[in-house]
Amino acid sequence: VQLQASGGGSVQAGDSLRLSCAASGLTLRNYHMGWFRQVPGKEREFLGVGKRSIPGTYYEDSVKGRFTISRDNAKNTVYLQMNNLKPEDTAVYYCAASSNVTPYYVRSYTYWGQGTQVTVSS
Repeated sequence: VQLQASGGGSVQAGDSLRLSCAASGLTLRNYHMGWFRQVPGKEREFLGVGKRSIPGTYYEDSVKGRFTISRDNAKNTVYLQMNNLKPEDTAVYYCAASSNVTPYYVRSYTYWGQGTQVTVSS
């Protein structure tokens, strides 16, 4: 199983980025797909999840209204659209797959991508 995250980069505050997470070795439609981020010295932060059932998305307050999770099951890929980025969004972003009934915690996830760096400057 491999989750390949991509799309990170360096942007200005207010810009947008779309992260992608391509899966191989598993079928995304069978999993809840979560997005997380982590900065050095801090715990990994849960941002939101695209559940395997429709409509089934959930977002933490820190990103609600700015970030959107979507998936393309035909491409076995999940996306994180990030709008109106802020300097405090600077982090390494991770995608992960879960079959847990409560996919709102780091511990609920079995498969992880390698992370992609997002840097937002003011």
